[in-house]
Amino acid sequence: MADRTKEQLIRRYAAGEVTWHDLREQGFDDYVQVLGALGELGLRPPVAAMTGPNVEARLRGRALIREALRGRR
Repeated sequence: MADRTKEQLIRRYAAGEVTWHDLREQGFDDYVQVLGALGELGLRPPVAAMTGPNVEARLRGRALIREALRGRR
């Protein structure tokens, strides 16, 4: 895959326009490649929308992490 195409795909992924599944179909073999490419461009992975059946579990997990981090200060 050409570097320009790879960069465009990674930028679209960071913006939430394409999925990890889409990236695999375009030739990315593992998520470490994606994370590396995001880092090279100074981008972050997209955050999943807080919708669907797992919202409560995600909120509990976030609360646990926040509480643990408060305890480290």
